[in-house]
Amino acid sequence: MKPFNELKIAVCSDHAGYELKSKLIDYLKSKNIGKSDDFGAFSSESADYADFAHPMAAAVSKGEYDVGISCCGTGNGINMTANRHTGVRSALCWIAEIAKLARQHNDANVLSLPARFVSEKDAVEILDAFLSTDFDGGRHLRRIEKIEQF
Repeated sequence: MKPFNELKIAVCSDHAGYELKSKLIDYLKSKNIGKSDDFGAFSSESADYADFAHPMAAAVSKGEYDVGISCCGTGNGINMTANRHTGVRSALCWIAEIAKLARQHNDANVLSLPARFVSEKDAVEILDAFLSTDFDGGRHLRRIEKIEQF
């Protein structure tokens, strides 16, 4: 993964993930991330995760951003939506070890967080693990290539 000050990160949520997403954006700013853009939602009023996940994932798919971060209540819906995009490998992570393994073994480029089930402290630990872990390649590359063949 690139150094923090060179990373371009696309961020999105639905209403249930709005508060956590806002806190993570503030955290990213404190870490001097190169660029982070918020694709919405922009309030905690009821909103459909797909309206925000599709544009975020499309931007990651096109290479406009290095990685994406998404948050919704369970993390599932926003994760499923992001994974509909070619080249996006979104991983639902609720502990740092899973985020690390998603990067090492699956070359995940979108982190999906279950906002109703992780604390802000845990979310920051998960995010740090995701952003500081590189893809191992090797035998895992063959598996990633098979995902893209479908």
